[in-house]
Amino acid sequence: MFATPKTFAGAARAGLAGLALLSLTACSAVYRNHGYVPTATELSQVTVGKDTRATVVETIGAPTANGVLDDSGFYYISSRLRHFGPMEPKVVDRQLVAISFNNSGVVQNIERFGLEDGRAVPLERRVTSSSVEDKTFLRQLLGNLGRFNPASVLQ
Repeated sequence: MFATPKTFAGAARAGLAGLALLSLTACSAVYRNHGYVPTATELSQVTVGKDTRATVVETIGAPTANGVLDDSGFYYISSRLRHFGPMEPKVVDRQLVAISFNNSGVVQNIERFGLEDGRAVPLERRVTSSSVEDKTFLRQLLGNLGRFNPASVLQ
């Protein structure tokens, strides 16, 4: 009833093979989709120069984002990210459909952009200098005591 060295070696090999198989499946890529972009057939139902904001929403759905200035357009954005093990997620696909309107709210143009059309925009971190020095509140308060002029209070 005791384990012989042969059965122990076989069990160790099977356990090692199972562990290797488990570690390989843990490192498979996981994809996540975010957002919504209408298909080409859905966009073909929107007529430039005829459809309005309301009919576009009725036909293909509400946009992901609206234009900032004067509600100038609808933007449908979709992203696909790949997560692979402990590494940072990477954007593998991004689609953007921009529908612009004229002043009367009629569709003026429909454009589609992909990840290859984008460009990285560097962020600038500007720091406003402060007149407050690296002093505690009590030190700043006591530092102003010598600058007090009683004549300015009496007048």
